[in-house]
Amino acid sequence: MTGEDSGMASIPGDLVDRVRARLAGLGVEPDPDEVVRAVRAESGALHGHLDLLRTARLVREHLAGAGPLEALLASPGVTDVVVDGPGPALVDCGRGLEETDVVVATEPELRALAVRLAGRAGQRLDDARPWADGVVRSRDGMAWRLHAVLPPVAVDGTCLSLRVSRPAQATFDRLVESGTVPPPAEPLLRGLVAARIGYLVVGGTGSGKTTLLAALLGLVPPGERLLCVEDSPELRPAHPHVVRLVVRHGNVEGAGGVAMSDLVRQALRMRPDRIAVGEVRGGEVADLLAALNTGHDGSAGTVHANSPTELPARLEALGALGGLDRAALSAQVAASLRVVVGMRRLPDGRRTVDSMGVVRRDVHGIVVDPAWRADGAEIPGRPAFEALIAGAVR
Repeated sequence: MTGEDSGMASIPGDLVDRVRARLAGLGVEPDPDEVVRAVRAESGALHGHLDLLRTARLVREHLAGAGPLEALLASPGVTDVVVDGPGPALVDCGRGLEETDVVVATEPELRALAVRLAGRAGQRLDDARPWADGVVRSRDGMAWRLHAVLPPVAVDGTCLSLRVSRPAQATFDRLVESGTVPPPAEPLLRGLVAARIGYLVVGGTGSGKTTLLAALLGLVPPGERLLCVEDSPELRPAHPHVVRLVVRHGNVEGAGGVAMSDLVRQALRMRPDRIAVGEVRGGEVADLLAALNTGHDGSAGTVHANSPTELPARLEALGALGGLDRAALSAQVAASLRVVVGMRRLPDGRRTVDSMGVVRRDVHGIVVDPAWRADGAEIPGRPAFEALIAGAVR
């Protein structure tokens, strides 16, 4: 995979610094028109309208975007962009990491890019705090999950990882047509939503959890009101009544943050019929279970777990981070969660609904009984799943 431009080397001299200084002196934002005017004023060496516009775009990418990585992040199909020390950027388009011809040539340039992106995510990144984790939001509505580590912690140079958060807008019918939802799973999933059963969608990184959740939320009757709470704005279900609340991370001083638990509390006061909570990665699992356990039947969420049967162990690990012991976790799960849907990314990059399970509580805690598998195997838990849906519908 190639990039259209390879970074600072394609911009004349110290033009970026001079444009930045000019815009700062004028007190204006680096919007496209202002950048074009500043580039025209600062560079007498440019000739021709197209040359001016191209250079202005590159300068703006370094001022307000992701610099030389901008074109990669905007490329269709790209889910991740990583740079492991000075050198070529790598992308993941569903086939594993691939090298590109976009090069961040020097450590100072790579470090400056990481520090600037961390600042836009409200994170501090310097020698005193050599790592940052946050969400960068661009002016055109895109969002990137940022992680960066500086030397000497990163031995071979600054490591920068950006995960693209693309809006999940596919409809359920489209997922059926594409094969993401196998035909035997379609009636089960439709019944799950119609029966207002609480469920979680699980799977590994990039398996399509958010895409499936958004599609399932689109099956909710149009007269109901959906409240979506997320760390990064990805859920965009095809539904007429959706309110989206997004976590805000604190600034470099740690002030101004709005946590997921705060948003769940606000969502409960906004007359929701169903609540959906985006992927949780830590102690906020307590907020997810709180949302599922508020009497709003049919609420849902996503959790990173390799399969439905592995969810109990995953919830216990996350619950410990949130201060929930096994007994408290089991009680909350048993009171709110009934079904787990598993997503899987295949070696060729395709994503599919792989399995489903029914949640029950026994003397040892929470157990997920397999209820359906994409390979067509006979599963003992299938009758319980169908009975659960039929009983809830009635």
